[in-house]
Formats: sequence, structure tokens, C-alpha cells
Amino acid sequence: MGGLSIWHWIIVLAIVLLVFGTKRLTSGAKDLGSAVKEFKKGMRDEDKPVARLSDEARGAEEAAAKERERERSGDAR
Repeated sequence: MGGLSIWHWIIVLAIVLLVFGTKRLTSGAKDLGSAVKEFKKGMRDEDKPVARLSDEARGAEEAAAKERERERSGDAR
């Protein structure tokens, strides 16, 4: 008498389906599933190093660092 039987759960499920409708419940389940997948993907990617700069970006970064160094030493053009 204190616990809920299978019939109680079936009635609760039927009421939830009537209130929210199947389209809302399926879209909510899809959204929840995709959120869990993204979370798991993020947890796996956490240990991976950050993507490296491309050669062009790295060259620009090195040129900017050299320019800053020249300005500090007083040899600016």
C-alpha cells in the first residue's frame, strides 16, 4: 500500500502524455540526448592539447614578438 505499483506508473505516464503530448516529449528526449553527447565529447576533449597555430599565424605572431622586442630595446625603425 505504501509503494507505487506498475498501474500507478502507467496512469502517471498516461497523464504526462496527455498534458505534454508525444511531440514535446520526443523533442525533449532528443535535446537531452544531444546535450549528454556534447557533455561526454567535451569531457573527452578536455585532455587534448589546444590546436596549434597555422604556419601563417605563427609567422605573424613571431614577427609581432620581434617588433615588440625591438621597441623595448630602443632600436625601433
